[in-house]
Amino acid sequence: MAWIMKNSAAMAIDRRDEPYLTDRMKAELEADVLPRYPTRQAATLPVLHAVQHEHNYLPYQAVEEAAAFLGVSASEMLDTATFYEEYWLTPKGKYLIMVCQSISCELMNHGQLLEMIQDKLGIGPGETTDDGKFTLMTAECLGSCGTAPCALIDETLHENLTAENFDVQIGALQ
Repeated sequence: MAWIMKNSAAMAIDRRDEPYLTDRMKAELEADVLPRYPTRQAATLPVLHAVQHEHNYLPYQAVEEAAAFLGVSASEMLDTATFYEEYWLTPKGKYLIMVCQSISCELMNHGQLLEMIQDKLGIGPGETTDDGKFTLMTAECLGSCGTAPCALIDETLHENLTAENFDVQIGALQ
């Protein structure tokens, strides 16, 4: 098999004058996060979470700023951000819906639930509605097997879901 190469070294990064990692965020991270870790590099995940929480995704400029703040290379920071599923390098919707697809949820008809959500929103997993309101994802396991099927809306777990009771949850957001 041949390796397919892409010229990422020549990639142009959209930049803005205002930093993504603001002085306020840096001060909060210095005071609340960094003291809990033995090295600055060890705080990579919470720093990425803080930036993403503030901006709803991780722009490449923000990844560079976080790397400089922690004293690591931008490539190391980007490697980390692309390794974990919970980090977004492209904008996501205002609301993130993650439907569990574990074996427990599979047995409890998560497919019917996922199909209803796709039909209602007009998007598939990995897509965002045209209005930027919802992003739909699937997750391997949300750790709620006893109350399957389940899904997350943003950071709130919803359990024992049916197409009907989940429809109420989505309707409340619209």
